[in-house]
Amino acid sequence: MSYGQGGPQSQWDPWKPNSQQPWGTGDDASTPDWAALAEASETRNKRRRLLFIGGGALATLGIGTAVAMGVVSANGDDKANRPTSSLPADLPSASSTPSFAPTSAPPPLDPKEFVSSKAKDTAPNGPDLLFPGLRLTMGPAVYKKGAKADSTTCATGAAGTLGKILAANGCTRMMRVTYARDGIAVTVGVAVFDTEAQASKVKSQSDGKSIVKALAGGGVKAFCNGAICRSTTNSYGRYAYFTLTGFANGKDVTTKDTAVFTTGDDLAEFAFQQLRRRGEAQASAAANS
Repeated sequence: MSYGQGGPQSQWDPWKPNSQQPWGTGDDASTPDWAALAEASETRNKRRRLLFIGGGALATLGIGTAVAMGVVSANGDDKANRPTSSLPADLPSASSTPSFAPTSAPPPLDPKEFVSSKAKDTAPNGPDLLFPGLRLTMGPAVYKKGAKADSTTCATGAAGTLGKILAANGCTRMMRVTYARDGIAVTVGVAVFDTEAQASKVKSQSDGKSIVKALAGGGVKAFCNGAICRSTTNSYGRYAYFTLTGFANGKDVTTKDTAVFTTGDDLAEFAFQQLRRRGEAQASAAANS
C-alpha cells in the first residue's frame, strides 16, 4: 500500500508536538475523525487526573514528614510539650540547711553554787560521806584509812593560829580523817562555813603556822607532835580544807621528801574532788526536780 509521498504516515500523538492528526482514512481526507478526537481527549483527561492524584499524595507525604520531624525535635526535651500542671514540682535540695525555732532553754546549773551557801547546800554531810570506804586509791598509791573525827567546835581540830582564824570567820563544823601509807601519815580536815566568802577569808588569812591538828588512831600512831611536817590550805565553796603530812616515826620532813609531798597533794586533791562531786550531785537533783 502506498502512503503517499515519502513513506508511511506517522501516528498522531496528542502528547507529541508536530505529530500529524489523523483526520480520517479513506478517500475523504478533509473530514476530521470525531471518534478519534473524542478518544484522544478522554485519554488526555485521565492522564491529568493521575498527575493530580500523584502530586497530592506527594504533598501529603511531605506534610506528614514535616510533622513527624517536628514531633521528634520536640521530644528531644520531653518537658517542652508538657502542660505546666504535669511538670514535677521542684524537689528540696539535699544540702539545704534545716531551720529550727529559737529555744529559750535555761543555762545549766553551776555545781559550785550548790556548795557555796548553807541555803543551797542541804544534802547530808559527814566524814564518812566525804571520805567513804576503808581505803583510798589515787593513781598507783593506795592509802589505808585510820581514825576520823567530827566536831562543831572547830578549834578542837586546829593547831597553831588556825583555831582563832576559824572562829573569827564563823566556822560551824570541823571534820577530820587520817590516812597512812609506807610510814607516812596524813590528816585531812574540812571546815564548814555558812558562806563562800567566810571560807575564802580563812584561806587568805592562814599562814605557815595555821595547821589542822594531826589525828592518830585506827592503827596510825601519833605523828607531827613537835616534828616538822608539811601542811596545805585551800577552799572550795563554803568549805576550807587542810592537810598535814609527816612521817609516822616522828622524823622531820624536808623538801627532798617527795613522797610526803605526793601524799599530801593526793589527799588535798581528793578532798577537792569530793566537794565538787557534792555540788554536782545537788545541781543534778535540782535540774531533774
